Amino acid sequence: MEDIRSYLESGILELYVLGELSHEEAAEVQALAVKHPEIADEIAAIELALEQYAQSNAIEPDTAVGQRIFAEIGPAISLPASPVAAAVPPQHQTVTDPETGNQSARLRRLQFWLAAAVTLLVVSAGALFYTYSELSAARERITGLSLQNQQYTRNATYMLKSNEELRTMLNMNADAGWSAVRLAGTAQAPEARMMVYWHKESKQVMVNNVNLKLPEHDKNHQYQLWALVNGKPVDLGVFDAGKDTSSMMIRMKEIATAQAFAVTLEPAGGSKNPTLERMVVMGAVSI
Repeated sequence: MEDIRSYLESGILELYVLGELSHEEAAEVQALAVKHPEIADEIAAIELALEQYAQSNAIEPDTAVGQRIFAEIGPAISLPASPVAAAVPPQHQTVTDPETGNQSARLRRLQFWLAAAVTLLVVSAGALFYTYSELSAARERITGLSLQNQQYTRNATYMLKSNEELRTMLNMNADAGWSAVRLAGTAQAPEARMMVYWHKESKQVMVNNVNLKLPEHDKNHQYQLWALVNGKPVDLGVFDAGKDTSSMMIRMKEIATAQAFAVTLEPAGGSKNPTLERMVVMGAVSI
């Protein structure tokens, strides 16, 4: 009998009611409750005292605060249901304890365990919220660093490409084999102008994209460069105006001989023959 009294005062039943025991420990309490009616009565009394304490000390939480916390930490946290109902046999659900002193001691003990459980829950929720906030901040920092790295890579690539094109332009200026052909606007586009570079020996043809002044066109059309060879137009490829400013020079198709260069506006992809009424610039090659 003394062992039963010590067991009742050990605090394990309060932990059982609060759902803080492991599966094995809870199973042991359930088995003892079936075997010893006084343990079952104690469990029922603790449950009743817990209900009375909760009702007398209930505080209505701030709805806005609760919504904010759970919106931040994700899915709602639910407390495990007390397994008392399954543990206590039906014949011990009703408790009559005539000893007022024992009831008061039991209530004080239950208050202590309840306060400890609430404190643990608050600390756990706070720690979870803090961890979630730190993870969110770290994720934002990583995203920011990734975007910065991508921008740095793009800038570095652009600078390398620009340096290569600058070296090419310097070499072109130093090479007497390059001829600069100025193309002036026609009646279709009087303000248009552009510069074409042609190397007679290597047959290379380049369009200066920096000083390109042609009317912008829609996505269904492109400009097409033509070389006039003995009065016949020869296709040198298509390009866009005002679309790509990352390249200083646009490489076109090669040509061995030409007396003039002209540009017409054609359907996207180019045409076999130039549309003369859509010629925007033209320039003769200096002899």
